[in-house]
Amino acid sequence: METGPARTPLVLVLAGAGYGQQAPLLRWSTTIARECGCAVLAPDWTVDDAARADPVGFVTQHVATALGDRLPDLVVAKSFGCSALPWAVAHEVPGVWLTPVLTDDTVRDALATVSDGDVAVGGSADPMWRPDRVTHTRARLVTVVGADHALEVPGDWRRSQRLQVEVLSVVEEQVAALVRPGGRR
Repeated sequence: METGPARTPLVLVLAGAGYGQQAPLLRWSTTIARECGCAVLAPDWTVDDAARADPVGFVTQHVATALGDRLPDLVVAKSFGCSALPWAVAHEVPGVWLTPVLTDDTVRDALATVSDGDVAVGGSADPMWRPDRVTHTRARLVTVVGADHALEVPGDWRRSQRLQVEVLSVVEEQVAALVRPGGRR
């Protein structure tokens, strides 16, 4: 049986409202994906009052426009970008969800229904990281002790940097699974 060339895995990287593609976790996530041989799509957006009023609708529309007919193999999203969770669940696309706003019922309910291929990461000092509200999820939930919503420890840049390396290792693990022989696609 003949097979065609392997399709390059696609990683969709979604920004937060105030945490753009140039911010450390997303910039390094993009670098990790590219260095692992993945294509990266990182749509830009401006979050205005209308977007804040309907974050799921806003993110879903931007994702659909950016992707066209192709589905990504993995989503890496930060905060507001985690409003893509309902879309990802509907399309069975796993993700690394960085600081999902678990005080938002729609995001929380979607995280409760993801596959075991998903990971959600939040900081113990982030009031929006409420893993206690997602009791029956198959996602791996990672709490970064002492970290705030930016996954940083205020007043301690060295510790912040070390913690972010640990978070980026989670991203690397998920991305590497895409390119391993027999990995998910």
